[in-house]
Amino acid sequence: MLSSCRLAHHCLAALCALLVLLLIPAFSQVQRTPIERGLLNWFGPEHSLPLRTSNEWSSWQSWSPCSRTCGGGAAVRTRQCIKRDSAGPDCPGDTRQYQACNMKDCPSGVTDFRHFQCSAYNNKALMGNYYRWVPFQSGQGDCELSCLAQGQNFYYNFGRVLDGTSCRTENNGICINGQCLKVGCDFILGSDEKTDICGVCGGQNVSCQHHHNVYTTKYPASGLFGYNEVTMIPAGATNIKVTDKSNNYLALRNQNYHYVINGNWAINYPGIFNVAGTKVQYKRSADNRETFEATGPTDEDLHVMVLFTELNTGIEYEYWLPKNYYINHQRDRSSLQETVETALSPTLSPTTPSPTTTAHSVLRQTTQKKRPPQARHERDNIELNRISESKRDDKCGKCRKVKGRQNKIKQYCQKDFVFRGRIVSKKIVGKETCYDVQVVITYKNNFPILRREYMWVPNTCDCPSLLEKREYILMARRHVNYEKTLNRILLESDSFVRLYKPKEDKMLRDLDQECAKYGYQTHPKLNQ
Repeated sequence: MLSSCRLAHHCLAALCALLVLLLIPAFSQVQRTPIERGLLNWFGPEHSLPLRTSNEWSSWQSWSPCSRTCGGGAAVRTRQCIKRDSAGPDCPGDTRQYQACNMKDCPSGVTDFRHFQCSAYNNKALMGNYYRWVPFQSGQGDCELSCLAQGQNFYYNFGRVLDGTSCRTENNGICINGQCLKVGCDFILGSDEKTDICGVCGGQNVSCQHHHNVYTTKYPASGLFGYNEVTMIPAGATNIKVTDKSNNYLALRNQNYHYVINGNWAINYPGIFNVAGTKVQYKRSADNRETFEATGPTDEDLHVMVLFTELNTGIEYEYWLPKNYYINHQRDRSSLQETVETALSPTLSPTTPSPTTTAHSVLRQTTQKKRPPQARHERDNIELNRISESKRDDKCGKCRKVKGRQNKIKQYCQKDFVFRGRIVSKKIVGKETCYDVQVVITYKNNFPILRREYMWVPNTCDCPSLLEKREYILMARRHVNYEKTLNRILLESDSFVRLYKPKEDKMLRDLDQECAKYGYQTHPKLNQ
């Protein structure tokens, strides 16, 4: 009897120990997910996923609405610390994160955000009196709402400004909970991320290429007190800087060839100008040093110009382009924009590559390596890009003149260039005539055109008749031959040409609507 009781006692103890071993892991803080338990059952403990025993963050929740609709505001998102080990350390980092949003400037007429916060106290009594309040720089703190009582000699501190208010002294900071947090390039407040020289947030200055040059033309061919193009800065450029140390004036045009700084012989005051999706800072010192500076990236081409008042001592310019932009820019630069100073070939043929280049319209040389077709060479009708055979000198005949308003509208709508130009000089080159033209004003140009261009006429018969030192309204087209070795402005014998008169200028400005009215197809314009 005694031995059987001892046996029952031992069996009961073994059963209790087994229950303890099975139940304790199930109620411990370290638990396995169903997937982990499945892996453990099927493959054994050596193949199971590692246990997650430390505390960790949950995923970020979505961003809250922006505190402002313009002028820079703040949005917030939160996360939770998942507690798995009560004795372990807390999750590192913050439970809240702030992001700058709606950073574009507010339209003109919108009340300043600090002014709006001060005016909220206009109808509230202070020491039994009512005042009208305006922002005041008290020096107490960037994120303190200090307001001056209008008509009085005191100010009052109403506490912290609202979250999302711009800091006073930190140009790139936003107030959150009374603290001025700098905005990183990732738009996270308090972030240390910075934009590299290439405009890449957190980059290593390896995705772009530096372009640096000096414009050294001493004296413009058009004479003093005229504009000349220094360079074209392509879209996508960053860290732009242009410097001139002479008595000349820098100027800037956008991709539509409209002046935005120092245009039309009117000099602007130094300041910041919103151009091409960035802010261009124009500086001019007492010693005549001028600079254009922009962080970028730009969203359109910019044309740097110079207004000559004396000999040029050198204009230095530099910028950075993404590597793929830089390669395309160097490969695809329109030959109409080149300014290489070389002589004209006396035996130039309209369909034969020339071994030399001109000062204003450079002839592109072909290479053995094939390149993909470029958009600027594509046309709706290939035949329009063919040049008719030049007439022989001894059979010129009478020049045909474009007559009638209908034909004038047709040429305006179908030609690539419509401009007012002054004939500087004329030269016979083989069986063609080359005119050196100073472009006074453009009414339409489907392709870039400079202040000074060469214009070609495929005959030597003075058809159309153009006299030197005279100004004309000219309608020409762009000529790119089949081999793509020529890229120039072509004035055909039946092109519209008129001696300039003020009434012609007014009539040309109203022809855009006529193109649609008569059903003519037009290319997108680069300028108005």
